[in-house]
Amino acid sequence: MELSTNPEKKQMKNDIIPAQFSSQCGSRGEWANKKEFILAVIGEIIGLGNVWRFPYLCFKNGGGAFLIPYFLFLFTCGIPIFFLEMSMGQMTGQGAITCWRKICPLIQGLGYGSQIIMLYTVMYYIVILAWGFFYLFSSFSSELPWVSCNNTWNTGNCVEFHINVSSTKNLSQTVTSSVEEFWQRKVLGLSDSIEELGGVHWDLAGCLLLSWVVCYFCIWKGVKSSGKVVYVTATFPYLMLFVLLIRGLTLPGAVDGITLYLSPDLTQLADPQVWLDAGSQVLFSYAVCTGCMVSMGSYNKYNNDCYRDAFALCLLNSATSLVAGFAIFSVLGFMSHELSVDITAVAESGPGLAFIVYPQAVSMMPLPQLWAVLFFLMIIFLGLDSQFVYLEGLVTSISDLYPSFFYTGHRRKLLLLSVCVLSFLVGLSMVTEGGLYVFQLFDYYACNGIPLLVFAILESCCIGWVYGADPYYNNIENMIGYRPSAYMKICWKFLTPCVSAGVLLFSMIKFTPLRYNDTYEYPRWALAVGLCLGFSSVIMVPLWCFYSLARKRGELKHSTSDDPSSGEPPQRTR
Repeated sequence: MELSTNPEKKQMKNDIIPAQFSSQCGSRGEWANKKEFILAVIGEIIGLGNVWRFPYLCFKNGGGAFLIPYFLFLFTCGIPIFFLEMSMGQMTGQGAITCWRKICPLIQGLGYGSQIIMLYTVMYYIVILAWGFFYLFSSFSSELPWVSCNNTWNTGNCVEFHINVSSTKNLSQTVTSSVEEFWQRKVLGLSDSIEELGGVHWDLAGCLLLSWVVCYFCIWKGVKSSGKVVYVTATFPYLMLFVLLIRGLTLPGAVDGITLYLSPDLTQLADPQVWLDAGSQVLFSYAVCTGCMVSMGSYNKYNNDCYRDAFALCLLNSATSLVAGFAIFSVLGFMSHELSVDITAVAESGPGLAFIVYPQAVSMMPLPQLWAVLFFLMIIFLGLDSQFVYLEGLVTSISDLYPSFFYTGHRRKLLLLSVCVLSFLVGLSMVTEGGLYVFQLFDYYACNGIPLLVFAILESCCIGWVYGADPYYNNIENMIGYRPSAYMKICWKFLTPCVSAGVLLFSMIKFTPLRYNDTYEYPRWALAVGLCLGFSSVIMVPLWCFYSLARKRGELKHSTSDDPSSGEPPQRTR
């Protein structure tokens, strides 16, 4: 059958809804307006990684030179996959699993695998919110509890860091700061190994429960409720980031911190690790290869211009990361200036930046309680909308598997409640004395790196070669009214799989087992658990292929695509 580009065949959404789904129309829901969709995606992609990971990676990997591999991956992998997933959801009106039934049924295992990653993510990511709530509540005190060593959790090696202390560079390595002891001994109650999980830290468990309750009620009515919540959760962090940026730029030593943040060192580009860091940061921060963008796009109106949206949202994300670096490193420059130490001594990534370095920095400022409250509110809101959008995507994908069941009565709410309760129970293992070790297993193996790269390669090859980039472009033209730049086709067919494969190869060559704080080595059984977590999502792809081929009795022709050569878009379900 010849490709059809007849304008008369560019049907609107209601014209392509199959009759058997017409009774469900409206039950699945849509965004009330485009603003809600934009804010929801902003809340998802602009999260903690923009604040505590990108600035540190930029500083560690050659400053301004790091932007070269970062933007290379952004334009060859990040934006193309982001647009691919968003358009796929909008085109089919389905979540991350069932959309593949309409695009390429043989690769439906990609959908199942991506939802396994998303399930792992919602289980561990929310623990960061629990830490944030703990610090927020602790900030409402006459004296910040991490400032002094006169607390029950402090040891004899504790030392207080004040503005007037200038001799800290001469302190013994056995000395620990009051901020570190608050984090490790009060908040975490950290044990010596993962084999010593110990008991549950009930104060932290209460914060975890609070986080889950908030997330549940943010999305319990689907996009009808989450679309309203994002007006606050997506905009408030920008307000806080702006306030912290202005405050940081007015501190002594801020210029030195920003200079070190962006000073280019082109020799670093010869290190493969720099390119690995850039690739993983792009895939992680853009929430691609998890099916989240597919679910968010599925609630759009059929003719929404998702091509323009994808570019604008991706550029906003990267711009936010750069600005966040100014806010963070201006404060780190201030710390370096006040403590008379090199900035490398205070620069950290991940939880160490949010819960050790920055709390120490705000304790040196006038009105420390105010700045602590503002900072941890920003951390909570950054994590909150990312968490509940991930949760929304997961529940959407499961519900779309059995729409006649889950979109009836309150069954979807009960499904959401079940996921929340299950995830909370698993999360309790991460608020024990050895919980941080469990948290890192999920973060390092299950939700980052190799699984995301594998899915990036498979997604782009599936659309570029199996379904066909040209038929898919015809579908997009039918949907948004014009053909996007041919650059996207080039990326899906060549650039994205090649660049992702290169990063994957380097990742496997340079793979090193997880270590905590560069000192503690995980036991072999724990590393095996971590590898199983990562492999459990990838294995779904070949398992589904074998299952599908066995069911079709080897009829590959019936398992690749409905009929991409027709030029008609996959039927959109509501």
